[in-house]
Amino acid sequence: MKRPDKKVVTASVSDVGQSLSKDQSSRAKRYFISMMVRTLCFILAVITPSPFRWFALLGAVLLPYVAVVVANAGRESIRDRSTIYARNQKEIEA
Repeated sequence: MKRPDKKVVTASVSDVGQSLSKDQSSRAKRYFISMMVRTLCFILAVITPSPFRWFALLGAVLLPYVAVVVANAGRESIRDRSTIYARNQKEIEA
């Protein structure tokens, strides 16, 4: 019985992601923006009336967790494409 040949796929330079320094700076920027929104939530909690104050406090409490998760998401993403390196070798049939 003959097995079908494996398809040979080669890597491309365009598949490479952005550099580590650019990735780190973009994550730091996202984290900084999230912390500025958290600061705004604290300020709004002080100056707004009671029903809106609780929403601002909830945002100020939950935002650090969300900011860390968003800032740490990045380089380790799994892509749906995989690269297979195979040689077309002849096999002994049984």
